[in-house]
Amino acid sequence: MAVIKTNSEQTKLLARLMRAEAEGEGELGMLMVGNVGVNRVLANCLDFKNIRDLQQMVFQRPGGFEATVKGYFYQKARDRDIRLAERVIRGEQQHPASNSLWFFRPSGGCPAQWYNQPNTGRYKAHCFFSPTAENCPAVYR
Repeated sequence: MAVIKTNSEQTKLLARLMRAEAEGEGELGMLMVGNVGVNRVLANCLDFKNIRDLQQMVFQRPGGFEATVKGYFYQKARDRDIRLAERVIRGEQQHPASNSLWFFRPSGGCPAQWYNQPNTGRYKAHCFFSPTAENCPAVYR
């Protein structure tokens, strides 16, 4: 059962985002990007108030994803990427992105905090940051 409401076009949009942001980090890295996206739809806190669907989440300005301004994002979603997006929409979570709302690729090590949110870990090149359950309970499911 899905943890957020979506349709096939929005699922493809999430699949394209996951691929554009983390294809070089393999399926697990792509799933983690998907976790962040789903968490932003669920959150309704901090920078993500009133984000209600995947379309709004992907194209949020400011605070959206860098990949949406690059051509690679606009390629057709592949079947395998759609299957990965469906997994995170159904609630599959991968640590350290399980409750994360942010990630980025630093040139060095991961900082202890980003936007005042604690670092929850690193996977390959990306560092992940999660709010506390007190600040954003909806991402803790």
